[in-house]
Amino acid sequence: MNDLISIIMPSYNTGGYIADSIRSVQAQSYPHWELLIVDDCSTDSTEEAIAPFLADERIRLFRNEKNSGAALSRNRALREARGEYIAFLDSDDLWLPDKLERQLAFMKKNGYAFTCTDYFVINRDGTLNTHVITAPAHMGKREIYRYCYPATLTTMYERATIGLIQVADLKKNNDYAMWLQAIEQADCHHMPAALSAYRQREGSISSISKWRLIRYHYILFRRGAGHGVIVSLFCTVRNLFFGVLKKLRYKRPIAKGEQLPHL
Repeated sequence: MNDLISIIMPSYNTGGYIADSIRSVQAQSYPHWELLIVDDCSTDSTEEAIAPFLADERIRLFRNEKNSGAALSRNRALREARGEYIAFLDSDDLWLPDKLERQLAFMKKNGYAFTCTDYFVINRDGTLNTHVITAPAHMGKREIYRYCYPATLTTMYERATIGLIQVADLKKNNDYAMWLQAIEQADCHHMPAALSAYRQREGSISSISKWRLIRYHYILFRRGAGHGVIVSLFCTVRNLFFGVLKKLRYKRPIAKGEQLPHL
């Protein structure tokens, strides 16, 4: 397998984490990748943290002229991507060393164009939580509209099938907006293996924040997917229900032998 995988990484003020994220890409057993970092006018040490890695010809850095948000940063990287496959890693998350190799082999063996995997959850300091987050085995349009099951850091798709994804300028749920586009071209298939680690940096969500998240979901379906008011409201309410179901159903204890990458 010599297919090039383009890895999309928006960055904004993650100077304390991005070096580990990049190292987890460089540690991949699959060597045919390019990493496209779009820095969104960071004001911390992010650029200094990235600089030593630019000697690797597979890593390309783009700088936004003004702070534009993750949606437009991902859009820019997707336009610059040259790979046959597209994968995503945020600048504070991690991959296990065999993530790309195993997921690409899973896709090719089964003829899948759009996939996601399980993932660990780690705390701000890198310590491991007790459960792995999973997803339904097969997700068509109905399942993706019910809830955003594919986690960004676990998702990979074949560009020839899915095409160029460009989403609306959404503050939240811009990753979900990508999957709403992708699912129009191919169903998503889940690989039951934890190959990534999501860094949970936010504290508990207040009641005000929950209402704000509901509003963001409505905006996603209204502006991001272009649906009318009634459909957008219905999708938002349904999404809340399946969000509760996901927390109950789609997680499992860490299995014996599963472990995080050591960087």
